[in-house]
Amino acid sequence: MSRFETLREAKLKQLRQVGPLVAASLCRRDVRCGNPHCRCASGAKHTSWCLTFKRQGKTRTVHVPRDMVEEVRQWVKEHRRSKQLLAQISENSLQIIRRHVAARRAAERASALS
Repeated sequence: MSRFETLREAKLKQLRQVGPLVAASLCRRDVRCGNPHCRCASGAKHTSWCLTFKRQGKTRTVHVPRDMVEEVRQWVKEHRRSKQLLAQISENSLQIIRRHVAARRAAERASALS
């Protein structure tokens, strides 16, 4: 097994260990509610959390309850990790193909010269 095949197998093993994920960005919003007597009118704004993602070419937003923020943050992190792993697996697979083609061409040249 070549070095690239070994690397690819290791990355595939890591990919199988990826947990729940979500393809989105977690955003914090600081907003004023509009009530002139509220604390946000003169000082600290209200904080809320949302997920932003694309569906059918349009940006969508979903509110994230405060008690789920850390869990959702981990899901977003897992999605990023899985994307990196997939890119690395793909690159290793391309290297395997390139090396195979190069070896085959070298063998054909060697047999043509003999």
